[in-house]
Amino acid sequence: MITLILGGAGSGKSWAAERLVARLPDPVTYVATWVPTDDDPEMAARVAAHRARRPVAWGLREAGPELAGIVRGVQGTVLVDSLGPWVAACDGFDADVEALCSALRERAGDTVVVSDEVGLGVHPSTSAGRRFRDALGAVNQAVATVADSVWLVVAGRVLVLDAPVEP
Repeated sequence: MITLILGGAGSGKSWAAERLVARLPDPVTYVATWVPTDDDPEMAARVAAHRARRPVAWGLREAGPELAGIVRGVQGTVLVDSLGPWVAACDGFDADVEALCSALRERAGDTVVVSDEVGLGVHPSTSAGRRFRDALGAVNQAVATVADSVWLVVAGRVLVLDAPVEP
């Protein structure tokens, strides 16, 4: 089973993903795509809060651009949190979404993928912001295509999205 969980910043998407994964078979591996640095104490505090919520039995892998290889190589249930930092870490926001979708489809275990929904926010004022929005939007659409279920989290509430309507 592949579940994509989308939501805006602070929407509760990671919390929803963690609750879902807690009901899935062990072992569970949390794949973090953003690693805090000493120069960003605010993000380090957010990461620490996420860690404190997770069961200690869950494994942890940190991934940069090589996300597909890590997803492919982990056994059991996987929680990827989240696709935005992965795309941002790729040169020119050129993430290898084909490799990621292939890895997701080939996995034997359940996979829950968290990502920011970028289509509901303010229009970015910079060209880099617009390129990032478009790149992450394309990644979200590609992952949604291979997902068995897609959730949208708004204000901590989960909406299960229907499959796209064929033209």
